[in-house]
Amino acid sequence: MPRKFFKKYLPSHSTINENRHIARFGSLLGHHNLWHLHRRSVAGGVAVGMFAGLIPGSNPVQFTFAALLAIGFKVNLPIAVIVTLYSNPLTIVPLYYLAFKLGQLVVMDNSAALPDLAFHLEGKGFREWLPAALHWLTSIGKPLLIGIPLLAVLLAALSYPLVRLGWRCYTVNAWHRRKINRSKSTPIT
Repeated sequence: MPRKFFKKYLPSHSTINENRHIARFGSLLGHHNLWHLHRRSVAGGVAVGMFAGLIPGSNPVQFTFAALLAIGFKVNLPIAVIVTLYSNPLTIVPLYYLAFKLGQLVVMDNSAALPDLAFHLEGKGFREWLPAALHWLTSIGKPLLIGIPLLAVLLAALSYPLVRLGWRCYTVNAWHRRKINRSKSTPIT
């Protein structure tokens, strides 16, 4: 079970309270839901991570927002921070394209065409690639500006019930397997 896997690597509640760096924050980081693995805190952590993963900026910015949102909503903090990694250099262009199309749908503006990314990045070295990619993103305009937060909210709203449902299905299946194993191991009299 994923819970057992994560439980090996997550610190215990007493370890967190005894840590001198975390102890400075007092009760802010001491809430048990921030570190405990149950379906509500994990589903909330995934939702927060999905939302924070689309915040423009580098990973430390996304990690910080995910941690602050996890503390605010009292959901699993490590899960929220880890989930932000779904937006990475390989997935950010398709995610932003989806956000652009979603923004176009909301604005009802299908005339604005997405500028060709390859044209802006062609023949550029790594140092020139980042400013060219940022220029490309800013040239997209209003549909992207509306689409990114909308997609972030949509992904968070979809991920929460899906994680809860997946957790429930796994639990029911585990109960069913245990019941079958018990009935096989019980001697027939």
